[in-house]
Amino acid sequence: MADLLQQAVDWLDGVRTSHLSQTVTYQRGGESVQLAATLGSTGYETSDDFGATVQARTTDFIVSAEALVLDGQVTTPQPGDRISVTAGAKVLVFEVLALPGGEHFRLADPHGRMLRIHTKQVDEVLI
Repeated sequence: MADLLQQAVDWLDGVRTSHLSQTVTYQRGGESVQLAATLGSTGYETSDDFGATVQARTTDFIVSAEALVLDGQVTTPQPGDRISVTAGAKVLVFEVLALPGGEHFRLADPHGRMLRIHTKQVDEVLI
């Protein structure tokens, strides 16, 4: 008997890709790939230079793990990688960033089919 949870995750990733995503460009150095990504966010707490607790949010990109192929190899996100999104007459550029504790991405489902990549916006370019 097939794993029903795996079938459900596969179906959900297909629906997410087809109906709840937009095309983004994922880049590491000179390599890049076009991905279907769903936007999200993650809240976290950090301390500023004076020891005060600051609440912040990342912009997250949920992507199919198997689609993240650079230089012919399936890979995982790395801090410093960039994700570009066209928004009207602008291209927004986000950089993969590690949250406090070092996590820069996490699995978005129990089977690792989807990744949730944590980023911050670092640039905005008019086109």
